[in-house]
Amino acid sequence: MFRTPTTARAARIALALTGTAALGLSALATAAPAGAANAPSWVRSCAVLRAGDTMACNALKVTDVAQAHPLGVTPNATPSGFGPSDLRSAYNLPANGGAGQTVAIVDAYNDPSAAADLAVYRAQYGLPACTVANGCFKQVSQTGSTTSLPSDDSGWAGEISLDLDMVSAIAPNAHIILVEASSASMGDLGTSVNEAVKLGAKFVSNSYGGGESSADTSYDASYFNHPGVAITVSSGDSGYGVEYPAASKYVTAVGGTSLKKASNSRGWTESVWSTSSSEGAGSGCSRYDAKPTWQKDTGCAKRTVADVSAVADPATGVAVYQTYGGSGWNVYGGTSVASPIIAAVYADAGAPHAAIPAADAYAHPGSLNDVTTGKTATCSPAYLCTAGKGYDGPTGLGTPNGLAAFTG
Repeated sequence: MFRTPTTARAARIALALTGTAALGLSALATAAPAGAANAPSWVRSCAVLRAGDTMACNALKVTDVAQAHPLGVTPNATPSGFGPSDLRSAYNLPANGGAGQTVAIVDAYNDPSAAADLAVYRAQYGLPACTVANGCFKQVSQTGSTTSLPSDDSGWAGEISLDLDMVSAIAPNAHIILVEASSASMGDLGTSVNEAVKLGAKFVSNSYGGGESSADTSYDASYFNHPGVAITVSSGDSGYGVEYPAASKYVTAVGGTSLKKASNSRGWTESVWSTSSSEGAGSGCSRYDAKPTWQKDTGCAKRTVADVSAVADPATGVAVYQTYGGSGWNVYGGTSVASPIIAAVYADAGAPHAAIPAADAYAHPGSLNDVTTGKTATCSPAYLCTAGKGYDGPTGLGTPNGLAAFTG
């Protein structure tokens, strides 16, 4: 059954599914941030759902040449956007993290260039090789097969490249498992999460989402209840409003920020990621999932999204190397950037001790960079869509400042 997405996203995906006009597809795919006229525009990597799909990835691919990004944006040329050293500096992370750990990313469909593109990204930034041959990288189907992979999809290939590159940037010494679901249905993606855990991953990133449904609590039990495994999920790119599986009480829901270099003591500033085009970090109250015991805000009777956050603004996006559905170096944004970053931060911190690792951040809120400016909408109570001191919906408790908030 199709899981109807919420708010602005519903209108965009409805247009994609009807396919009645070129205007509809343009409205679905293209957006531009608020502010300067030379700000970059982008497309949704998984803008159109295939028949039977209920989830869309949250990757936003920059499409034009602009100078709004702090480093400039020049797609398909030399690397633009933030690279590993930038991200590790912004979040006070070690240069050689992830040793002895395995991070899985779960995506739909197959990227036939995943291993080759990963090698180019890692070589560009001087990261250790991570290949099938040396045992560091594994690409499997939702049943664990390395030979019978799903059908190729150029949109999801962008998501896959993004996920692989962000795990590499933050946890360069970790092993990586790419689990490719047969479709973008919750059943297939959830089965892929189970396979990732079965294969030994203690950290599983999911950069996709769809509308909530009354079946979510059963999906929680079937796919996301893995004690001692850090499962991260992007909160969505359509601003105020909740997606599943970010709403699951068993995961770390990851919101998004705009990240810029600064002359302050940290060397960086962050604000809520939002635009004038209904794009921004997802947040709000779940309709179905119970509130976790470790979540203490009072504006939602049930689960509140998000828990923590990281960079997501395409105008301050990250460098990604993609050749299937791309022609080389690209810049990506969306909360699809943030989820694998946080999964890799967990890997840097070591094997989780808490049954639900999201609880660790709530036990150590002072060990995060509190994001206090920006908003995605006007809502009540305001903290669900507006940043302020302490917890807020779009950025949760804040962004990584070292590993303390991710260590049991």
